[in-house]
Amino acid sequence: LQAPYGGPNYFALDPNALYEIHVDNNGDAKEDLTFQFRFNNKLNNVALPIGVGAAQRMVAIPLIQAGGVSNLSFTVPAGKTVALVGSSGAGKTTIMNLLLRFYDVQEGRITIDGADVRDVTVNSLRNALALVSQDIVLFNDSVRANIAYGLLDASEEAIIEAAKKANAHEFIIAMPNGYDTQIGPAGVKLSGGQRQRISIARAILKNAPILLLDEATSALDTASERAVQDALNSLMQHRTTLVIAHRLTTIQDADVILVLDGGTIVAHGTHTQLLETSDAYRTMHQLYHSQGNA
Repeated sequence: LQAPYGGPNYFALDPNALYEIHVDNNGDAKEDLTFQFRFNNKLNNVALPIGVGAAQRMVAIPLIQAGGVSNLSFTVPAGKTVALVGSSGAGKTTIMNLLLRFYDVQEGRITIDGADVRDVTVNSLRNALALVSQDIVLFNDSVRANIAYGLLDASEEAIIEAAKKANAHEFIIAMPNGYDTQIGPAGVKLSGGQRQRISIARAILKNAPILLLDEATSALDTASERAVQDALNSLMQHRTTLVIAHRLTTIQDADVILVLDGGTIVAHGTHTQLLETSDAYRTMHQLYHSQGNA
């Protein structure tokens, strides 16, 4: 990562870690900025999403060390939903990050329609993917601008239609300035469920053929989860979907569930099949319900 003008040339970054970068403007008119990225060891520079000046300081903070996966092989058929379940560190998020090319596989390959993801540009790859995760990225701007980030030249009608499909339109028009309401840094003026539905509306507007859901409802209360899950069901229609599940109730209707342990697949099948054949899945299911989950 290249540092600001006049600063040290590069930070020493682990290519397998997720970093948080804090840009301190030292009293400049622009706000301080904190964002996350993964460093790809095939790149020499990473362009920051703002103008970086001499008055700024950057600090790279490692957040998550990448887990390993091995001896892994599976297919997500077009238009189907495949869910990944497993304990923390089993390799679920690593699979997502490899697909997004936050880092590359050391052996083997990942293909989409037969094309190795390393043989296409990162922009074209990510244009084909829409990500909805528990770590929601919203900006200090209007509701409209945050939804339109999924498709910058979208019409007003398209933005509103996406919000309706995401179960967000009603709470948006109830806000003081509707779609022009400023939501604050990282969307602090919204509830968790509202932030997630804005994120889903953005993904609906983007209309990518492949959808990645990374524990999108894990931090929500039951009422918010129901509204968000309805929005996700709308988003998943006619899309190829890969889901990381924390709450097993959200993936019971998946076409295939992959059970991960230690970075490899230990069982696969439908929810009903796995309850009958997989000790690991059955244990997760029993533990989940023993904690009072419906």
